[in-house]
Amino acid sequence: MEVPRLEHTLNSPTSPCEEVIKNLSLEAIQLCDRDGNKSQDSGIAEMEELPVPHNIKISNITCDSFKISWEMDAKSKDRITHYFIDLNKKENKNSNKFKHKDVPTKLVAKAVPLPMTVRGHWFLSPRTEYTVAVQTASKQVDGDYVVSEWSEIIEFCTADYSKVHLTQLLEKAEVIAGRMLKFSVFYRNQHKEYFDYIREHHGNAMQPSIKDNSGSHGSPISGKLEGIFFSCSTEFNTGKPPQDSPYGRYRFEVAAEKLFNPNTNLYFGDFYCMYTAYHYVILVIAPVGSPGDDFCKQRLPQLNSKDNKFLTCTEEDGMLVYHHAQDVILEVIYTDPVDLSLGTVAEITGHQLMSLSTANAKKDPSCKTCNISVGR
Repeated sequence: MEVPRLEHTLNSPTSPCEEVIKNLSLEAIQLCDRDGNKSQDSGIAEMEELPVPHNIKISNITCDSFKISWEMDAKSKDRITHYFIDLNKKENKNSNKFKHKDVPTKLVAKAVPLPMTVRGHWFLSPRTEYTVAVQTASKQVDGDYVVSEWSEIIEFCTADYSKVHLTQLLEKAEVIAGRMLKFSVFYRNQHKEYFDYIREHHGNAMQPSIKDNSGSHGSPISGKLEGIFFSCSTEFNTGKPPQDSPYGRYRFEVAAEKLFNPNTNLYFGDFYCMYTAYHYVILVIAPVGSPGDDFCKQRLPQLNSKDNKFLTCTEEDGMLVYHHAQDVILEVIYTDPVDLSLGTVAEITGHQLMSLSTANAKKDPSCKTCNISVGR
């Protein structure tokens, strides 16, 4: 038997709620008072003995759904007509201190075989900690409910975007990528002290580090993928890298073919903006068979290096030729160490524009261009 899905929060202000209830067998919930008894304006009767859910199990967790099941004592089990489910973001350790008595449930679902699928129509966010508690209930002929005690509170965390979700982001990014411009170097800006440290402590090789939490909240590379950030964008009028940078006045430049060639794979990592007109695309370049390549194969959509909307490497007259998208800002992560001897380090002549920094930048959740429906 297919398990019915919980499809909507009933405290949502949207007007189609009644139709959702009709279609999906959900019913509006009334509030309990502090002692769990029927309040003056509620439709919940005084508590009678119904089995209290215990040994709650959360499984099949995605970025916007999960399955929930529990065990119940056999006593009065046949009287159960509904489940009350209370789902909340876990803000801190004490956020649910008074959950059982002070916070009303958010959803009533007709009793169905367990496990029950709960989908993201609560607007579940990816990679977010939640708490959940449940009650059993029996609807009476007068419309009142008899309810059990609340179960224990269970904590869980939603998952990252899957390849399916990232492909949706990819398709959105392709729409605005614009025409392709030719380029010849990747570059990385840092402070002088960074490059001095690399020479002194890392044998002249820049080392991969864990990506920060900038970009989409559900991106599977944030806080997990190790790599080195590079840029490749060029100025339209000169065809060369811009002289301004938010990351430091010293720039390492390396010929594009040193990092991006037939021995590397290219992956799409993210698409986001930061409350500005600019949109960013994160791409990952990984040497074939490297640990970074293995990481990306499992989690990210792979791009055809010769034919995609963002970054291409093609051969013309026996030479490798490179192009990047004009209308998005590309952030390229290279997953292996890079020796400074492969390129040059020099001071730029422009300004350090900190306003353009994307370090730990938060994505605009209201942007229709770069968000998908499964969360922010």
